[in-house]
Amino acid sequence: MSGNAHIPGTMSHQEETQRHRQAGDKSMKAIRVNEFGGPEVLSYEDVEVPEPGPGQARVRLAASGVNFIDVYQRTGTYPMDLPFTLGQEGAGEVEAVGEGVEELSPGDHVAFAGVMGSYAEYIVAPAERLVPFNITLVEARVAAAIMLQGMTAHYLTHSTFPLQEGQTALVHAAAGGVGLLLCQLAKMRGASVIGTVSTEEKAKLARNAGADEVILYTEQDFAEETRRITGGEGVHVVYDSVGKDTFDKSLDSLRPRGYMVLFGASSGPVPPLDPQVLNQKGSLFLTRPKLADHIASREELLWRAQNLFAWIGHNHLDIRIGGTYRLSETDQAHRDLEGRKTTGKLILIP
Repeated sequence: MSGNAHIPGTMSHQEETQRHRQAGDKSMKAIRVNEFGGPEVLSYEDVEVPEPGPGQARVRLAASGVNFIDVYQRTGTYPMDLPFTLGQEGAGEVEAVGEGVEELSPGDHVAFAGVMGSYAEYIVAPAERLVPFNITLVEARVAAAIMLQGMTAHYLTHSTFPLQEGQTALVHAAAGGVGLLLCQLAKMRGASVIGTVSTEEKAKLARNAGADEVILYTEQDFAEETRRITGGEGVHVVYDSVGKDTFDKSLDSLRPRGYMVLFGASSGPVPPLDPQVLNQKGSLFLTRPKLADHIASREELLWRAQNLFAWIGHNHLDIRIGGTYRLSETDQAHRDLEGRKTTGKLILIP
């Protein structure tokens, strides 16, 4: 079940918070993973409200983002120490700050990515990882939705392979959360975009996001179509979050000295590769980047996030929220994400 409708027999977030404070209750709701497995292992539990330590702030979450990395962690594909609270992206209001925090104050609206524990009502995070935003220009749901996927699209198009006017990019899963943003940012940089999708409905979304050409990979060989569209030359860069199912033909879609940017593996990990293959296919470049290395400093974090907030505030960037779920419905959000039933971003509301 998705949507914002109030669930009978439950309290709203504001009502729950007020009840906690009146009763002196220091517990909160959170999604815990006590064992690895399918969506059924996601446990909706009472845990203690965290207290901020030195250099930290406690944020009352208004929204949390759902990402494929959460699935990898839930299943154990990316091993974690059990038990743990899932989620690493969200937005909300600073409620308390720890010793030494001067740049943030209670009442500030902030967003973050890469801080574990966002599938909850509250989170404690390092103050240096929190990015302030103007709630009158960017609503909390959008701020939560843009952080991880938006900054991923930003570093891919601005740093990993800085697109230039006249270049062409092949974007896989072009109607997904990152894919729709990649299409828009690539067009902002003057590049042409070829997107791959599975259905006509998703093709329409990709075109609306700026894709010049869209390939239905369920009906066409995307490597052959890419070659045809580019007059046999191939593209300058492939942005591939799919992995195993698309990798080989992604290499075949590149022009000589093209860039293969593998930044995900939604279809499974890519088998080991003989580097000689890159030589044979035209002196290709291959990279496997991750967001953490592109927001390691506060300066770079602020640059990417504030770019995104500014573009949203000026209506230059559109964020598609494909589904909104209550925190207690997290298991269904994961089922929908893994079942490829979604487009755009999935959001959890405490």
